[in-house]
Amino acid sequence: VQLQASGGGLVQAGGSLRLSCAASDGTFSSRAMGWFRQAPGKEREFVAGISWSGGRVYYADSVKGRFTISRDNAKNTVYLQMNSLKPEDTAVYYCAARGSPLYISFHPNEYDYWGQGTEVTVSS
Repeated sequence: VQLQASGGGLVQAGGSLRLSCAASDGTFSSRAMGWFRQAPGKEREFVAGISWSGGRVYYADSVKGRFTISRDNAKNTVYLQMNSLKPEDTAVYYCAARGSPLYISFHPNEYDYWGQGTEVTVSS
């Protein structure tokens, strides 16, 4: 599975961005998906995850109430709507796919496929 992330950019604090991650094949609809981020000098961290049907979603405490993960299986795409952005949200954001349809892992090493990353910069 190839994943292509897009939608990053430069935004002022308080602004919004929507990230997209398009998958290359039809196995997308049978996979749990996650968004992670990595800021300079820091480890990659979990941001949000969604099960194959969208029935289960999880968020990192730092983004709850501000970010929303969703997916469109007909388009093989997962989204991350980011509102009320803060400078500390600045990072490269990665989408990732699991072999499992239901289990959303918080650990990067439990994901099988990764997108190339899209950079988000939030200015104060």
